[in-house]
Amino acid sequence: MDFRTFAIALFSFAYSGFSFGGSLVLNGGGSYTGGTGVIQTGTSPGSGTSTITVGGGTLTLGGGTLTLGGSNSVTGIITPPKSFAYVLQPDALAKKSADAVKKIAASKRDWVIIDPSFNAKSDFTPADIIAIRQGQPGRKVLAYLSIGEAESYRPYWNAAWTKKGKLTASAPSFLVKESPQWKGNYVVKYWQPGWQNIILPMVDKLMGRGFDGIYLDIVDGFESFEFDGKNWIDDRVNPETAQTYRRDMVDLVKKIAIRARAGKSDALIIPQNGVQLLEHADFLSTISAVGIEDLFTNGNTLQPLEFTNYILDFATLALAASKPVLLIEYPTKTDRLNLVQQAARQVGLIWLTTDRALKTLGKSGN
Repeated sequence: MDFRTFAIALFSFAYSGFSFGGSLVLNGGGSYTGGTGVIQTGTSPGSGTSTITVGGGTLTLGGGTLTLGGSNSVTGIITPPKSFAYVLQPDALAKKSADAVKKIAASKRDWVIIDPSFNAKSDFTPADIIAIRQGQPGRKVLAYLSIGEAESYRPYWNAAWTKKGKLTASAPSFLVKESPQWKGNYVVKYWQPGWQNIILPMVDKLMGRGFDGIYLDIVDGFESFEFDGKNWIDDRVNPETAQTYRRDMVDLVKKIAIRARAGKSDALIIPQNGVQLLEHADFLSTISAVGIEDLFTNGNTLQPLEFTNYILDFATLALAASKPVLLIEYPTKTDRLNLVQQAARQVGLIWLTTDRALKTLGKSGN
């Protein structure tokens, strides 16, 4: 399939049900009339409470009117970034932390996602975060945090928990097994208090260092528990909690958001992958944006159109709710790089093409 056919197929799917030039019908019966589009996000107009959660910006109607029915609220719109950076090995950018800070600060990216540590021995300081933020007007600096896997190179890790990659008798109950994709990373029972008692204080510390929000990885960790050995089971019930594994992840993300926003009400909360959770209204209203990896390509290989459409079906829920969608792709060939950028623009995503190890700034735009 050539790019033109591929992009048209994506565009047709992503915007099916959307017609531009009318009103926004909200879940509780409100309507937006602005002359720029018709997007229907609700199924029972007039039956409840309509809420537009926008998070700290301004709502521009473009000459139209916003009418809300019943008990409604408008709380601000997040201004989407035009570009972003995503660097998890900042010590690959420069040998010294100060030099890495200068490179990131000078990157011209609107949002910057970084590992909170420069390397295994030193963290980025509050002054470093300020310097990075000041490099671009309106820039947001987010701290990376894995919540669906434990990482053996983090300060919370106890070396006694494993031996040669295998869990020992002293390992806590929330540890399950080593990730088959990433050595040194371990699948966790993210709903267990033992794990959450590690993660939530980390959120407090990161926000205390001056980050503008948290970028959450392995939010799709629920998928590890939806496979029964033979089949994938959507919304599989967790016997430990009597609710679905997806619901358990939604609850954790909401707890993280509460902690992050306790001291900074407009803190950004951005989950990566796990887009199935966007079907949960309280998850969608909690998050500020969503990150998606490998939507169009897997390295230099095109993703099956069925897979791309499946993910886009959920991503459109975020787009309809005015939540920016960040796309991270890892191709190296020029034709694939061009494909990703053009397809992302057509669908309305903010794209980043970079290296899989996230050692560089890559290229980004919208």
